[in-house]
Amino acid sequence: MRYIFGPVKSRRFGLSLGIDLSPEQKSCNFDCLYCELKKAKPVSKIKNEPDVEYIINQVKEYIKNFGYPDVITVTANGEPTLYSDLEKLINKLNEIKGKSRTLILSNGSTINNNEKQEILKKFDMVKISLDAADQKTFRKVNRVLDGICVEDIIQGLIQFRKIFSGQLIIEILLVRNVNDSIENIQNLSKVLKEIKPDRIDIGTIDRPPAYNVRPLTDQELIYLSGFFEGDNINVVTRGKDSIYENISLSEDELIQTFKRRPYTYEDIKSVFDKKTLNRIENLIRKGKLREIKSNQTVFITPA
Repeated sequence: MRYIFGPVKSRRFGLSLGIDLSPEQKSCNFDCLYCELKKAKPVSKIKNEPDVEYIINQVKEYIKNFGYPDVITVTANGEPTLYSDLEKLINKLNEIKGKSRTLILSNGSTINNNEKQEILKKFDMVKISLDAADQKTFRKVNRVLDGICVEDIIQGLIQFRKIFSGQLIIEILLVRNVNDSIENIQNLSKVLKEIKPDRIDIGTIDRPPAYNVRPLTDQELIYLSGFFEGDNINVVTRGKDSIYENISLSEDELIQTFKRRPYTYEDIKSVFDKKTLNRIENLIRKGKLREIKSNQTVFITPA
C-alpha cells in the first residue's frame, strides 16, 4: 500500500501501523545529522500531498486483514505537521481506530502555532524531538530551515503541555561530539522541568544515518541520563519486545516497509510469519534487499 507501512515493531509502543504522509520524497524542515532518510535540503511543505480518504481506506483494509494494531502512527518521510489536512486525518482516524491509540512523531517545529496545538491535542500520544536547548547546538544537530528557533519550540511545548491531556513524550537523540556535552544535557534537563512531559526517551544513532556521525555507547547514555534525575526518563537501547505472529506481507509491501524503516533480523523474526520470512530471504537472494551494518547491528534495507 502506498501510504501505510508495517507493521513496525516499536520498542516503546508495541506493534505500530505507520502512515507516511510523504512517501515519494523527504519533506522536512529539518535535515538532522542522524536521520535514517537520505540527506536533503529542508523544505516548508509536503509536495503531492495524499488524499485523506485514500489513507483512511488503506487503514481500514489493514484493520480488516490483520486486526487493530497497538498504535496507529502518523509520520512522514519528513515532518508530518506540514501536512495541510492533518486535522481531517486525525478526526477520521479517531472514528475508526477502535482499541488502537493514535501517535504522531514530530520534530516540534510547528508546536508554537496555536492552530497546530489544537490539532495535535486530538492525538492520544504526541512524541516530539528536542535534541538541544540552545540555538547553536540546535542548528548543528538538526540543520533546520532558516527562521526556526529552538526557543520557540520550547515555549510552544510549555504551552502545549497545559492544554494536552494525552501522553506527551520528548525524544532526545544524542550524537557524539555534537550535542552530547554536559552543558547541553544540563540545559535540556532545566527546560524539560518546565515542559513537564510524561516521558523522556534518550537514545543515540541506531539505524544508518544520513551523515557520517557516530553514536554514543549504552554506558554513556546511562551516565548522561543521570542528569535528568527526578524525570521519567527511559534510556533507549536495543532490546527484545513482545512476539507478534501471523503478519504476512507481499514482496512489494516488504520493500516499501523496509524503505521507510530498516529492520534487524531480530525484528523480522519476531514480527512476520514464516511465509514472509521466506519472501525476505528470496528478496535478498534476488538483490532487491540487502544487509547494511550500523552501530554493530545488521539491518535489512532495499538494495
